[in-house]
Amino acid sequence: RRGLQQELEVDQGLHRPRKRDLKEMSEAQKYVWKGAIPLQIHLHESEVTTLPPPSPALVLAPRIGYLPLLVSLLKPHFSTALPPGVDTIWFEYNGLPLKWYIPTGVLFDLLCMEPERPWNLTVHFRGYPSNLLLPCEGEDSVKWSFINSLKEAAYVINGNCKNVMNMSQPDQVELWGSVLNGNLESFRRVSSKLKLETFDEQYTENIDSVSTKSEQTTGDAEAAGQVKTSRIPVRLYLWTVNDDFDDFEDAPKIDNWDKVSYINRPVEIHKEDSKYFSLIDAVKRLLPEYFPESSFVNEGDADINRSEGEEGESSHDPASSCQTPEIAEIKCVRIQGIEPSSEIPFSWVVNNLMNPEYFLHMCVCLKVSEASAVQ
Repeated sequence: RRGLQQELEVDQGLHRPRKRDLKEMSEAQKYVWKGAIPLQIHLHESEVTTLPPPSPALVLAPRIGYLPLLVSLLKPHFSTALPPGVDTIWFEYNGLPLKWYIPTGVLFDLLCMEPERPWNLTVHFRGYPSNLLLPCEGEDSVKWSFINSLKEAAYVINGNCKNVMNMSQPDQVELWGSVLNGNLESFRRVSSKLKLETFDEQYTENIDSVSTKSEQTTGDAEAAGQVKTSRIPVRLYLWTVNDDFDDFEDAPKIDNWDKVSYINRPVEIHKEDSKYFSLIDAVKRLLPEYFPESSFVNEGDADINRSEGEEGESSHDPASSCQTPEIAEIKCVRIQGIEPSSEIPFSWVVNNLMNPEYFLHMCVCLKVSEASAVQ
């Protein structure tokens, strides 16, 4: 990760993001696409039928990939030890079943506050926990989950997903193959047809132009309509702690998915000459429940949190149990394995650290305490 961190540190030293040509902008993306998590995968003891038990499998799992796609590497390694039955692969970490539709790198960033290398996972080929996880029928399930996420991102960016819906079969095959093989060049070639343009690094927040929209004259409204606006698809994984900690080793562990709020909420950015929208601005905008003074929600800009009907699983609402105002401190924002400076331009983060389905995945930890009642 050193190359990506160095690329990040260069930009963090600037008050204004510098212009880059296409080749230079792609350098950080290359680091993301080459990123991998070293895994040590053990077969669950209940599925071992041989003595001695099989040795763990050592695998480099792509950050932008998905755990079920490792089956072609793991099945040959463990096949002689498996009991009779139909294979349905799933993984767990410290007893927590892992959601297969979340990218591997995001799972690692979320569940390993203090990075564990190699990451020790347990694999199962039997006893799929259908009461806890969405059904997964191998690569096809992962592929269509990816395509559906791409459609969702296209809708956020362009207001429709017709370019994704109208992809030719060869383009679909090439796009998915580029993700499977980590081929950034092939991905950029075919994804350019979707018109999901990366965002100008001079995008900024323009609260005043939106908040005074109702007061504009017709001429002003037409001028405002010419201001380029960017809607950023974000998936934010939030967990909160009540006790402070100075070292990630002392951070509370996530041992239940109910402790994680899974939030889909677009960030809208407007272009303005003098002010730049930072990562910390984006985090606070995404979490108005915890930062009400920093929040600004456009009229009609509703959350697009996945509902229980869409996911088959409930999504914990961070505001549902909040009866009193809360004060929050941001302990960690982790994206693609790094913790960027809070003041880095959000546009740089989006342009360089988003996943292939055009979502920016952000893992955020907050320290939350109930505010004292106002007398």
